[in-house]
Amino acid sequence: MNKIFLTTGLFSMLVFAGYAQNVSKGKVITEDKGKGFYYESILKDVTAVEEKLTEKAPFVRFVMDQSGMDLPNNQDLYKTVWSNSTESQGNAGTCWSFSTTSFYESEVFRQQGKKVEIAEIYSAYWEYVEKARRFIEKRGDSEFSEGSEGNALARIMKMYGAVPEEAYSGLIDGRKYHSHAKMVAEMTAFLNSLKISNVWNIESGLETIKSIMNHYIGVPPTQFLVYGKSYTPQTYLKEYLKITPDDFVEILSYKQEPYWQQVEYNVPDNWWHNKDYYNVPLNDFIEALKKAIKSGYSMSIGGDVSETGFSRETNCAIVPDYDIPSAYINEDARQFRFSNETTTDDHGMQLIGYLENYKGLGKDWFLIKDSSSGSRNVDASSPNFGYYFFHEDYIKLKMMGFTVHKEAVKDLLKKFN
Repeated sequence: MNKIFLTTGLFSMLVFAGYAQNVSKGKVITEDKGKGFYYESILKDVTAVEEKLTEKAPFVRFVMDQSGMDLPNNQDLYKTVWSNSTESQGNAGTCWSFSTTSFYESEVFRQQGKKVEIAEIYSAYWEYVEKARRFIEKRGDSEFSEGSEGNALARIMKMYGAVPEEAYSGLIDGRKYHSHAKMVAEMTAFLNSLKISNVWNIESGLETIKSIMNHYIGVPPTQFLVYGKSYTPQTYLKEYLKITPDDFVEILSYKQEPYWQQVEYNVPDNWWHNKDYYNVPLNDFIEALKKAIKSGYSMSIGGDVSETGFSRETNCAIVPDYDIPSAYINEDARQFRFSNETTTDDHGMQLIGYLENYKGLGKDWFLIKDSSSGSRNVDASSPNFGYYFFHEDYIKLKMMGFTVHKEAVKDLLKKFN
């Protein structure tokens, strides 16, 4: 997956609604290229060219001024489910796999008490294969990129199983961070060449795609040991992880499709045009999300993280009142932003904790585990490294859907035919 721009009576209503948004202010900041975790760690590892990090072209942007605000950006305040520590996706556009794999790891622990680390890049490898397969089948009329959706993981695991992280990291030649840009460019060039040659042979085409990936991220294993016992990807999924991919569902809320029906999520990353998303009104969406996390279920969640109220300094995501006051956030405001593409399906994360009614203002906050570089701009020793803190309004306005175990939303699912 890859924007957040009173009268006396309204003032009191907004405070009662749960957040003192009247204090929201914006500021114009100038940043130098070459600073932050992405430039100083990931890009340095990817390029190994120091000179590229010394470019000082200024970058001017408008952001919400969160300085001086009383914000709950302390993980100790949150009630959480178990999850592994955060892992960087590097320079790869595979947040969908990192977030949902982390969610699956939490599910294995919730259901069995096992702490496991599942290979994110194994699923990404076979997702690229399936994207290429469809591209060839459709004679080029299909999306081929790094992005995908959280429910891709269930489909890939059913087809190809899963492997532990130690069996397949996807990092070779001493690389510390993932980068798929050159690999994807090479695969894309090959697939586009088929339009010229008009040789749409699936078998030979996929062999070429695999050979490109084998060069960049290694050959995925077909057999490996876990605590001395031999497994294949399928037996590891069924016998060791013991998770059933069909047990997970996608909850969506957008007004352009009928509510209380399973619909297609119309975004490029849903490249296989999946129509299994359970589309519900916004209030039901938020209620189901809250009920799930407060009942001990985590979830992978996706939406937009490129708003001015999304701070990489405080690691807090807030909807400023200069964008829209809290009282006016509803399904029309949500759909309006999706329709005009100021809300985009740009990132997937894992929701692992909650903080109820912070400061008695009537709104909840949520703890988000993230694999992207943006969440790592704080000092590496900070407990916030790799985490965000989402205000309820931000989720309500900007997060489009979440993947969760079906038992967590069984009451919601009963309303569907």
